[in-house]
Amino acid sequence: MASRVVGVIGLVLYNWWLGALVHGGIVSSPNALFSDLEASGGRYAVVFSRLDIAAGVVLLVALALRGRWGVTGLRPEWWLLLVFAAAGAVGGFFPYSCPEGVNAVCRTAEWEFQLPWRQYVHVAAGIVEFAAATLAIVLARRRTAGVPVLGDLTRWTASALVVAYPLLGVAYLSDRLGAFVEPVFFVCFSLMVAVELFERQPALVPAGKT
Repeated sequence: MASRVVGVIGLVLYNWWLGALVHGGIVSSPNALFSDLEASGGRYAVVFSRLDIAAGVVLLVALALRGRWGVTGLRPEWWLLLVFAAAGAVGGFFPYSCPEGVNAVCRTAEWEFQLPWRQYVHVAAGIVEFAAATLAIVLARRRTAGVPVLGDLTRWTASALVVAYPLLGVAYLSDRLGAFVEPVFFVCFSLMVAVELFERQPALVPAGKT
């Protein structure tokens, strides 16, 4: 029960982008990536960075409390979600130095490695975050195949990513519509964490193991 309560808090923090999206004036361009809102000098940059840090730490605690066991036994995706949460926190600690999604000068400087090192730490953390969550979904899809409800949820989530990744590639390479594409991933990753937290535990867990 505690893991679920903590996890819901973590997911609310993780999805701060919803508030930014509906609050007029925060997302100034449909081409922006949400990491751009954390870039130095942004109106709410410090707030959003701290929300990422808090979300990562809280989700780590929730997943640790929940443990590795699910209805099918040990869950191979569990440790990947720990990596996902940790990477999100790291990204918050090292925000962008400038908003490359909406600033052509910043984007060019980034590709030419002329920006402060924290920009590249954030980029690397984001890659790890997305990769870990995506692989977790793939493993969960395989593990829960045929399991009622769980199997459907992980299948739908995996299918959504199959469509979303090409769109993300186009958005990133063209610097267009990032604010519309990124939320698909945030929703999918949040759903995966929720599945992990709310999945029923087996009646018996081997002694000394959680």
